[in-house]
Amino acid sequence: MNLHRNDATHPDADPIPLDDLLRHAVAIGAVLVLLLPAARGFSDTFGWMPLWLLAMPLCAWWALHRFRLPAKEHASDAQPRMRRRSGEQARRRRPGSPRRKHSQAA
Repeated sequence: MNLHRNDATHPDADPIPLDDLLRHAVAIGAVLVLLLPAARGFSDTFGWMPLWLLAMPLCAWWALHRFRLPAKEHASDAQPRMRRRSGEQARRRRPGSPRRKHSQAA
């Protein structure tokens, strides 16, 4: 028996009903936040209401799709990535070695 089996990757697991449920939760939460002033406020029991009505269902929906980020539209819009330095890594001094004093230019 595989103890590390992830149900989301199991062939019998069907994420479609959960996807539909989260899609509906996001839509209902968005409508509530837009139309009801009380849904934009703070509750002593639940805290900030837009967090629970909109942000948490959106995060769950995003997590269901394995945190895939939106695709870039054009490769030319992407900023160039910084390259790693090719030099050697700095080394630590030995605990007993004396420090070098920097000479001060006059």
